[in-house]
Amino acid sequence: MQKRLQFYLKNLIHNGGSDLHLKSGSIIRLRVNGDLLKLGSKQMTHSELDGIAQAILTDEQYTTLVTTKELDCTYVLDEDNRFRVNFFYQLDGLSCVMRIIPVKILTLEELNLPPVITELADMHRGLILVTGVTGSGKSTTLAAMIDRINRTKKKHIITVEDPVEFVHQDRECLISQRGIGQDSLSFQNALKASLREDPDIILVGEMRDLETIEIALHAANTGHLVFSTLHTLDAKETINRVIGMFPQAEQNRIRMTLASVLEGVVSQRLVKTVDGKRAAAIEIMRRTSRIAELIGDNRDYEILDTIEEGKEIYGSQSFDQALLDLHQSGRISEEVVLENATNPSDMKLKLQGIGVSSTQEDVDRESLEDIFDLKDVEE
Repeated sequence: MQKRLQFYLKNLIHNGGSDLHLKSGSIIRLRVNGDLLKLGSKQMTHSELDGIAQAILTDEQYTTLVTTKELDCTYVLDEDNRFRVNFFYQLDGLSCVMRIIPVKILTLEELNLPPVITELADMHRGLILVTGVTGSGKSTTLAAMIDRINRTKKKHIITVEDPVEFVHQDRECLISQRGIGQDSLSFQNALKASLREDPDIILVGEMRDLETIEIALHAANTGHLVFSTLHTLDAKETINRVIGMFPQAEQNRIRMTLASVLEGVVSQRLVKTVDGKRAAAIEIMRRTSRIAELIGDNRDYEILDTIEEGKEIYGSQSFDQALLDLHQSGRISEEVVLENATNPSDMKLKLQGIGVSSTQEDVDRESLEDIFDLKDVEE
């Protein structure tokens, strides 16, 4: 069964895919450029998938899967290819999703990420959150930020992940990577312990619960640089999610803490490019005195406008601004822009203005002519 699995995984790699989907009673599927494509026509049975699970899991892991009905782990195909694995039971039996983890960690420049993300990676303290839906590239972006620190600073980096995805080699930094279940029993235990392990930078794979968030905020508030992820769509939702995890009586305190330690939110969405591939549209919120004031005063509804206004000065940008930049560079179509825009009707108006060569003086004159009929006055 393991040889069959390796055949499926090599097929995934050959086709440039990201995920292998195995489901009892269904045809095998590969996710390629965002779409799920069928691999052959044969349906996988529950016994076949159970055989794959037994072949690649330890006895302890298999017992955990059967007992808890789900399991996260990693699978090493060869020295160049590792996979993040999730087994789970569903209505038709056992299922499995395997996501490829690139061995080579791409740099921020190779990922073509905005320069402001490099500035965030160079911060000395505070909290930086990378957010987005599953498969939006959060782990890849975080790995590139950690890699930059690893190459340019002399620090101690501790990562707490479930499971460990990108493996970093010690370069200028000392990096301690801990996998939940393998190296620690829980995020909370590992995070509490990390504060006694002389860290400079802490990466939390995901802020899943109140206690994890509380410890991460405490670490950021005591002079550490903390990176983590959330499954949120944008900066405003991220702030609301973090604060909303706490009881009502605690929310004002957490809001003030967040206003003082949150240095940036990087929110990602993958959109289809004109050549059939995918590109990252990225919203970036940077902490400024204005942003801190809005968070502290519970005026989150003003954050988006402030992000857009800070594009030229601070390098912040909204999703719609990112989409427009991708469209103007010829990477995505107008249809894709409208499909992914936060406000499609406003975006349509913006698209109609792209490429107009009139100067602002011409525009102003045309507007005045509409109101006062200037030509008649001059005559």
